[in-house]
Amino acid sequence: MTDTPNRFRALVADKDDDGVHRALRDLSPDDLPEGDVTVRVGWSSVNYKDALAVSPKGRVAKTYPLVPGIDLAGEVIESDAGGDLAPGATVLAHGHEIGVGQHGGYAEIARVPADWAIPLPDGLSARDAMALGTAGFTAALSVVRLEEHGLSPESADRPVLVLGATGGVGSVAVGILAARGYEVHAATGKADEAEFLRGLGASEVLSREETSAASDRPMEKQRWAAVVDPVGGAATAYALRTTRYGGAVALSGLTGGTDLPTTVFPFILRSVSLLGIDSVETPGDVRRAVWARLATDLRPKGLEDQITREIGLDDLDPFLDEVLAGKARGRTVVRVGG
Repeated sequence: MTDTPNRFRALVADKDDDGVHRALRDLSPDDLPEGDVTVRVGWSSVNYKDALAVSPKGRVAKTYPLVPGIDLAGEVIESDAGGDLAPGATVLAHGHEIGVGQHGGYAEIARVPADWAIPLPDGLSARDAMALGTAGFTAALSVVRLEEHGLSPESADRPVLVLGATGGVGSVAVGILAARGYEVHAATGKADEAEFLRGLGASEVLSREETSAASDRPMEKQRWAAVVDPVGGAATAYALRTTRYGGAVALSGLTGGTDLPTTVFPFILRSVSLLGIDSVETPGDVRRAVWARLATDLRPKGLEDQITREIGLDDLDPFLDEVLAGKARGRTVVRVGG
């Protein structure tokens, strides 16, 4: 006997000749994609990619109609997987095709393949997991890759720079790095958010103008032990030419553009490494390991009381427009069920 309801609410985006339209609708189980694990979604979150998925110019959505939401967490109500994905388990899922190629987390019921879902680690509630979401996972994966490259609080003789620091990835990265004992410098285009960033643990706040300015010098003064970069474009070029010898830049985003105006000199004269960070197709064993650490030693400072705000499913549609307009700060969780 199934516990899947006959009807459930979802935010649905559809496209016609006049553009992309969004509305709350009632769906049925027949509208769900194929998959092994059916989840009663309790929480989702808002990422920049979610806003792009409902934008006519976003070029992210692969199909319409589409329920956006690249993150979801909730209780398994039907499963062909068993084990730690059996009915009654609390799970989270993100990346892959969720919310871009098939219906995602902005629905009270979701269905995903078993290898896309992982059990919620001890120490995190479903809400906590979505306060982190894809952005938090990306921030944590960036820190993990930098530390695998050799970065450590004990050996860092220079600060770690976080670009785009008021965004989802950036704010969580500031919180993680500060909690781990690093000196963190944060760059933002929002001067009025300096106190927010200092509250997360940043010791210095830089302007976006400084970290995205063009330069005719292939390298500048060595300033950073490493850089967390969810921005791309000119900011990545800045990071490369100012990172210390042997340091690394962990690049995960493109909000600042897709071009990279740099030279080979940081790589061949300072041995700087550019580390690509992808959260979409990360293997399951890596996902589980990173999420386990997000519940423990990578849990960011200020997650509950500073980084995260909460909205309901009814408030989601207009908020996506705010995200596209660059007005969002930190992380936003979406209360989907209950």
